[in-house]
Amino acid sequence: MFYDAEGRLRSLLASWTDVAGPDVFIQVAACGSFVRPDDLATLAALIAQIERSHGG
Repeated sequence: MFYDAEGRLRSLLASWTDVAGPDVFIQVAACGSFVRPDDLATLAALIAQIERSHGG
């Protein structure tokens, strides 16, 4: 969790950081993909939410 520029408390998925252990899917996929499709969809939704909140 972190505070953004406006002082609001925000959070990220632990899988987007190094706080948790290695992701088994990523290890098995090795050279196939850097991220899971579900994580990309979550990231896209987060970006869209940020853009909406900034009038984008």
